[in-house]
Amino acid sequence: MALSNSVILDVASGIAAGVTASEHHGDYALRVPRESIIDVLTELRDNPRTGFDQCVDITVVDWATSPDRYEVVYLLYSIANAARVTVTTMLRADRPHVASAVGVWEGANWYEREAYDMYGVIFEGHPDLRRFFMPEDFMDEDGEPLYPLRKDFPLMGIPGSLPLPDKLGSTNVNK
Repeated sequence: MALSNSVILDVASGIAAGVTASEHHGDYALRVPRESIIDVLTELRDNPRTGFDQCVDITVVDWATSPDRYEVVYLLYSIANAARVTVTTMLRADRPHVASAVGVWEGANWYEREAYDMYGVIFEGHPDLRRFFMPEDFMDEDGEPLYPLRKDFPLMGIPGSLPLPDKLGSTNVNK
C-alpha cells in the first residue's frame, strides 16, 4: 500500500503545531517550526504508518534577502513504503541554529558537518561539529569564519587569496 501524503501530514501535525505541507510535481514537502524539528523527524521515523528509516541528505538553502534566511532541508526515504518526503525548517539570519538530527539518524553526522562548513548553520548537540572541506582557519582578514556557499560569499573567491586565471584568448609571454 502506498503511503499517502495525508498520512504523512497527519503524523507530523500530531506532534507539532504549525506544520504546513506542499506538493510540487509529485514531490511532497513539510515545513516544520525549528523548535519541533527533532520531534517531527523522530515521529516520521518511528511511526509505523510512515517509517521514514533513511535520512538521504541534509542541506541548506540560503535565501539571502529573507529574514528567515536559511532553510535546512532534510530528505527522507521509507524503505518499507518506497516513499520520499522533504522536511524543511527556517532559520533566522542572526541565529542560524537548529537541533542536530544525529540522535535520530547517526548518518546525519556527515551531512550536518558539510552544511555547517558550507553555510555556517550550527547544529546544536552535534557530537563533532567541525569543518568538513575547508580548513579550520578559513576566515577573512577580520577573523570572521567564511562559508563558501552563502550568497554573500565573493563570486571570485577571497580577494588576493589565489591568482586569477588568464583571460580566454590572451597569451602569456612568460611561459
